[in-house]
Amino acid sequence: MGEFLLGCSGWNYPDTADKGGWIGVFYPDKDTKRLRYYSQFFNTAEMDSTFYEKFYSHMTKGTFIGMSRATPEKFQFSIKVPETVTHVKRLDIKKGAMTSFEEFLDKISPLKTANKLGAILFQLPPSFTVSEFKNTEQFLDRLPTANDYDYAMEFRHPSWETEGPWEMLKHYNIAVVMTDSPAKENLQFLSRITITADHSFLRFHGRNTRGHYWYNYLYSEQELKPWVEKVDLIRKQTKILRVYFNNHYGGKAVVNALQFKAMTGHSLSEIETNALEHAQKYLSTHGLLTSSSIYPS
Repeated sequence: MGEFLLGCSGWNYPDTADKGGWIGVFYPDKDTKRLRYYSQFFNTAEMDSTFYEKFYSHMTKGTFIGMSRATPEKFQFSIKVPETVTHVKRLDIKKGAMTSFEEFLDKISPLKTANKLGAILFQLPPSFTVSEFKNTEQFLDRLPTANDYDYAMEFRHPSWETEGPWEMLKHYNIAVVMTDSPAKENLQFLSRITITADHSFLRFHGRNTRGHYWYNYLYSEQELKPWVEKVDLIRKQTKILRVYFNNHYGGKAVVNALQFKAMTGHSLSEIETNALEHAQKYLSTHGLLTSSSIYPS
């Protein structure tokens, strides 16, 4: 069985739960050292703020040195590639996408030096269709060797449901990102077990169908149950599986990630059990326990 890493998409949510943050529901108070606290419960985190230019532009190597120092020895960060690369330059070599990507690798290099770099996540925009296959292939052909990095690519348009993309990713040892997301997005093909590399990557986005906020959603255990068997099968085929809950609004990711940890055969520690029970009670008493009964898939 391959290694199993489980965490949430992000950890720095400083508001109270009614505003989408984790204060009260998970973090004891606003003064809690959030990353240090989070890493007591999870062995990995997905960092999404690197995607947004407004945040990424202010980051330095020191940002990633600090993250490394704040976490336990074997903790891993999976880092999302900046939107400049995927959404603005759209992986186009002629537009300088590779130059921007190499600058990104240099900035996050302290994590690699500290052996805390997990996967590098390319999340493509919904408008990025299979018609851009050639640009994508040209970009991947110039990536720094996949022997040095674990790359993962997430498609968000149903046109990628063909054989060609999987063969391309297999050629470069890049994991296709398997996802759980609202049915109306027509991305169910990404919920199938699809192995394209010696490592694997799974994201739970939530199934909220109101507006664009997929992630304001709490999975029921019944909804998570089919994934337990899938996770076992995936782990038998790859050296490492990284799983992230992106339904972060109001701390719902914390609840589902801890539930899923227990469901996949990992016993919860006393502090994990207490955190799960506290979060469930908090969401319930504050009227924030939105779930599939409100947002049908």
